[in-house]
Amino acid sequence: QVQLVESGGGLVQAGGSLRLSCAASGSIFNINDMGWYRQAPGKQRELVATVTSGGNTNYADSVKGRFTISRDNAKNTVYLQMNSLRSEDTAVYYCNADVTRGLSLRTYRYWGQGTQVTVTS
Repeated sequence: QVQLVESGGGLVQAGGSLRLSCAASGSIFNINDMGWYRQAPGKQRELVATVTSGGNTNYADSVKGRFTISRDNAKNTVYLQMNSLRSEDTAVYYCNADVTRGLSLRTYRYWGQGTQVTVTS
């Protein structure tokens, strides 16, 4: 079994910062790409940022220069540092990870439960 547990969401004023964390646990042989997505009510889920196992990153244009994705491979954890937050950043944020399981050595995409981020204007 593999689980992704998110933390760090909450309520923040515009211009403020939040740091999201997502820790993977279970039968993990290796974690490949990791990422963050978000979804506002009534809207499509969108990609926010990704980071490869080698540390290469990619960002949505809407968050570029404000958000930073990083990972700690020793802790099987991915982070999203969010600065200069705007009201349009309000959404449920989901982490994901492509995990090679220790038993089967097959790779699957896992998702966290989601954490609410609310930015007041």
